Amino acid sequence: MMMRKLCIFQCFIVCSFLFAVLVSSKYHGNPANDIVDIINRNRTAAKLSHLSDSAGLGCMALQFVNFCKGNCTSNNTVNCNPSSDNFTEIFAPDCGVELPTFDTITGQIVACQPEYLEPTEAFSRALIPDKKTLSLLRNKSHTEVGVGMVGVHKGPFFWCVLFSSGKTNSTFVLENHGLGIRQKRGCFSGSSVECSRGHSNGAFWNNEELRANLKEHCMLRSFLLYNLPF
Repeated sequence: MMMRKLCIFQCFIVCSFLFAVLVSSKYHGNPANDIVDIINRNRTAAKLSHLSDSAGLGCMALQFVNFCKGNCTSNNTVNCNPSSDNFTEIFAPDCGVELPTFDTITGQIVACQPEYLEPTEAFSRALIPDKKTLSLLRNKSHTEVGVGMVGVHKGPFFWCVLFSSGKTNSTFVLENHGLGIRQKRGCFSGSSVECSRGHSNGAFWNNEELRANLKEHCMLRSFLLYNLPF
């Protein structure tokens, strides 16, 4: 009996600690925002203007890669080119972008890799691998940027960067400040919507799902410890 109580107590302590770690991770780390920071540091080094991190653009970038995530070629390029109608009729409405605030998209960079890459490596290996993409990043007409990223379960990982020449804080405005967005997969910049990275098979999991699974696992383990004889 004493051994059972000790096991239950240890299980409770371990699960509580892991749960607390996952809850706290909700407020720390967004790889999409990290990539925006790297982009701006690169532009600053080239004496170019800082780009505003637009949640509206970021969310549409995520919709872009979700739309294209079955099209990663053998040489790690994305064979997918959504039309302008896809942006105004699908991506923007799905994100809650107020259509009167939709503005010109001045460039896009899309990439895929067999697995997740940390932001610095994703920037150099996937998004900006050559002078052509570097030139696009350093285009002087850009004023805003948004990054979206998502992984496919047992498949590749996708990144998208969208640039705009719109007026900061008045273009690609999200309805209700984006509070109505509930992304089950992936991550986008400029937002407080929680986002989490998972390494398993290159997939990108949401913290909410991880917490639910952990809670279920801990409850089951506690039940078994309490009810099974030693």
